[in-house]
Amino acid sequence: MQRFEGSVALITGASRGIGLAIARRLVAEGGSVVITGRDEDALKEAVNELGESRASGVAGPADDADHRAEAVAHAFDRFGGIDHLVNNAGINPVWGPLGGIDFDAARKIFEVNVIASLAWTRETAAASRLRSVVNMASVAGTAASPNIGFYGITKAALINLTIQLADELAPDVRVNALAPAVVKTRLSKALYEGREKQVARAYPLARLGVPDDVAGPAAFLLSEDAAWVTGQTLLVDGGAGIRQAG
Repeated sequence: MQRFEGSVALITGASRGIGLAIARRLVAEGGSVVITGRDEDALKEAVNELGESRASGVAGPADDADHRAEAVAHAFDRFGGIDHLVNNAGINPVWGPLGGIDFDAARKIFEVNVIASLAWTRETAAASRLRSVVNMASVAGTAASPNIGFYGITKAALINLTIQLADELAPDVRVNALAPAVVKTRLSKALYEGREKQVARAYPLARLGVPDDVAGPAAFLLSEDAAWVTGQTLLVDGGAGIRQAG
């Protein structure tokens, strides 16, 4: 399929992991991508892998206004605009119960995971021919999440932000979200490292996710195959959500 022929996507947090897998999928289907990330060296490696004729990178933190402006302007200069946005950048620098969370860290997590997603969406929608947005939520935003509780709170907020933006930006822009369970990335290592088989027992599909498991659903929601889908959050969880605790 070449569902993204002639279109341009801006993907935040895409130097590795899920973001890079989505970029790889869109390029394979004919699209061009502008990817962002904080690690300039990793971003350059990602662009080299994707191919410089179809990919370009802009290094910087997702919650920085100047970086956002630079990335949007770069997408226009290099590829002529932005058709699709993936708000994939997210952080979780804390571990433990909410009773001990540092409030400055909590503010930073909310700024990157929620406020920045709103800002990227607002700025690309105002400046471009934006048609679809995918926000990267998490199953942590749908239930209690021991030791990553505030991260889950921000993802719950992102799920509701998806609904609000879908309503406000319709009919011109569709806005949806994905809520993955544990996907094997650097960010999620603390959730499975050293006990992967044990963790995977909670999944009917008997394994943890990998970035490509999320890239396919993201491509669907961004594409015209999902032309009548907006305001939705799709669980990408290996079937874990169909089980109830015994």
